[in-house]
Amino acid sequence: MNRRTQQFAIGLMSLWLGLVGTTPVKAAELKSTQANWESLRQLAPGREVQVVLNDAKSYRGQLQAVGDDALVLRLATGEHTFARQNVLRVSARGKSHRGRNALIGLAAGTGAGIIVGVASPELGQGKCAQGSCINAASASLTGVVGAAVGASLGAVIPTHGWHDVYRAR
Repeated sequence: MNRRTQQFAIGLMSLWLGLVGTTPVKAAELKSTQANWESLRQLAPGREVQVVLNDAKSYRGQLQAVGDDALVLRLATGEHTFARQNVLRVSARGKSHRGRNALIGLAAGTGAGIIVGVASPELGQGKCAQGSCINAASASLTGVVGAAVGASLGAVIPTHGWHDVYRAR
């Protein structure tokens, strides 16, 4: 094994140990936050939440109020109160990041399209006299196509999921 390969392997191992070494601490912090009923008070009224009860029934609606021993949701059928001792888990819906994802896709698609256009100079052009040339029109065209594809994919990919705010067990 040459010196560069050894340095690369040591770097990867250090990175891996750094990531693995902090995981139990983060998991413990997350668990203590989720087991705290008070963390529900940070949710704004009207926020979409999902409540799972001890009997595995789940309800989705808008949070109306959180008390010391119950929470109130507005469901399609009206308001409903859930006692704290019956609640197994409460999850909140995350924010949608479609705009951000579309911009990231736009940038990545543009870059990839330009690279394809530069790497394939024969697109839209005849033979070059010296053997290597770059056609600005083909790079521009593939950049625009890549931008459209990237922005579309970025806007379609969902990134807002459900995350647990409270978990009894």
